[in-house]
Amino acid sequence: MMEPGSGPVSLLCLAATSGVPLFCRGAPTRHQLPFSVIGSLNGVHMFGSNLDVALTAAHTEGTRVLWRAFHESITLIVMSSEEGANDFTLSRLLDNVFSAMVLVLGLEELANIRNVERLKKDLRACYKLIDSFLTPAERTGDLTQCVECVLVPCSTTLQECLTAFTGAAESRFGCLLVGGRVAVATEPWWQLAPQEVNLLAWLVGSLLPSTTRDYPVYLPQGSPMVPHRLLTFQLLPGLDICLLCGPSPSLEAVETELVPRFWKPLLEPLRACARPPSVPLHPGVLAFLLINHEQKRSLSAVLPRGVQAEGPTLPLGSCASVLRAFYALVVSHYFSCEGSPVPPLEVPLGGGSHSARHCYVVSAGYKAYAAQAPPHQLFLLLAPEVPTFALRPLATHILQYLVGDAAF
Repeated sequence: MMEPGSGPVSLLCLAATSGVPLFCRGAPTRHQLPFSVIGSLNGVHMFGSNLDVALTAAHTEGTRVLWRAFHESITLIVMSSEEGANDFTLSRLLDNVFSAMVLVLGLEELANIRNVERLKKDLRACYKLIDSFLTPAERTGDLTQCVECVLVPCSTTLQECLTAFTGAAESRFGCLLVGGRVAVATEPWWQLAPQEVNLLAWLVGSLLPSTTRDYPVYLPQGSPMVPHRLLTFQLLPGLDICLLCGPSPSLEAVETELVPRFWKPLLEPLRACARPPSVPLHPGVLAFLLINHEQKRSLSAVLPRGVQAEGPTLPLGSCASVLRAFYALVVSHYFSCEGSPVPPLEVPLGGGSHSARHCYVVSAGYKAYAAQAPPHQLFLLLAPEVPTFALRPLATHILQYLVGDAAF
């Protein structure tokens, strides 16, 4: 696995029947694609469709291209020349982008396009959310499709307050987001599809800063045709309460009556959440990702260099990218996304099959290790000076700590 580069990613959205471009988005380093390139990419896909050939992916020496048609009305095309990109990551990107479009506009407007120019204008409301998937920073939920969580102190107290607050607001669906990750949530919120929970959290992070919001949303799996109201209230910087509601109550009533009544007495626990305690791990750990496939939840962090071992290593910005690339490599070749091993790439000599439980990568700038003990999977990024022979016992110890003492 190579170091992540600064290669570009471009995303195209077209009307499937006419091939009219609806939008073109890209990472900050990418300029808009020429119309001739857009026409060629769509033309070869349509040519294959007319011959009953499903063109899904193409690879050149420096670029990967994926095509995906949704509901025979929308075609998404993604191009990437990033060294860490593969079909797994790009396929997840296309899924997330279309789901983001459904979240904001609803499935009806996308599946039955009546006015292309109007749809182009409406899709502008999705741009910031879509762009967040093109530059995900330290986030992992878009890849894992598991709810990104964060451990906070006083979780029991916060959970009780959230349940009471949600009920008073005539809703069953509520959660507390800390830095865009779920700290506590009501049981119906956990019963939403993991992708929907992640989309709602990413949407809140992509909107302009505001103390309160009343935003219509469609749930891509639970309610793609009928909108709900997403109410958000900023309790402290980085701490947001989210509710899914029907026509009532009003935003003003919740903001002026319920928020002060339920959350003002918990100001100190909320301030403690704004400074979540760091997870005490080995000083050589640069970043980690823990997944609980049974609960469809994940826990991840990129650790500051100050608590790590001395010596040259990756900058913080690259740690998240390398961990994402390592996760994609492992789950697309050795582990499955659901926690059970995938078929081996090659049949071992003598026949039979092999189920990988551990795998690792060693490079000049870092070491990476993955271990799975269903329903958990752990992915570690470590400093290069950590001895290779110590990777497995270190990963086993960290997994036991996070699953046992941290109760995740």
